[in-house]
Amino acid sequence: MSFHEVQFPTTLSFGSVGGPQRRTEVVTLVNGFEERNTPWAHSRRSYDAGLAMRSVDDLGVLIAFFEARQGQLNGFRWKDWADYKSCPVSQQVGFEDQVIGLGDGTTTTFQLQKTYESGAQQYVRPIHKPLGGTVQIGMDGVLQALGPDFTVDSATGIVRFEGAPADGATITAGFEFDVPVRFDTDQIQTSVASFKAGDVPNVPIVEVRV
Repeated sequence: MSFHEVQFPTTLSFGSVGGPQRRTEVVTLVNGFEERNTPWAHSRRSYDAGLAMRSVDDLGVLIAFFEARQGQLNGFRWKDWADYKSCPVSQQVGFEDQVIGLGDGTTTTFQLQKTYESGAQQYVRPIHKPLGGTVQIGMDGVLQALGPDFTVDSATGIVRFEGAPADGATITAGFEFDVPVRFDTDQIQTSVASFKAGDVPNVPIVEVRV
């Protein structure tokens, strides 16, 4: 799969509808009880960008972006305005937002991740598309310096330390991030007349595994 490291225009993603989706297989037994299983370890997000179109010029920007990605062929970055930070979206990113690993004295690379908690349960989501320039890394409560202490690959979300963190050292991170997605259609149907009347195009977007 080809992926273009370009972000869908944020002025067009703002106002879209979408969010995470799970796949659960439910089997009802003869006694009325259920067995529930899932083949997915991670959720998959989908969106409709059509609802964010506000003008005929917006349609032009959308069509240009769609053609440059060649429809479904190439993936791209998408800003989920409801979930794009390592912290709540109303707060400022900080280097202690998320724990991304523990040092063992040998490992030098760590995957950015975000943990979602509710009660005693949690889900750990790998973050593969951080926004360059937003990543902050900490070690045992001390902010690390980009370059001398660590580097980060904005295309994979891999953090690499210049020296292996000590055994038991807590590695934390704060960041903004995008969702890797593609168009879920090879056709965009638009009508200037119907758009002016309040009818917006359907522009399905779906998350891709990277």
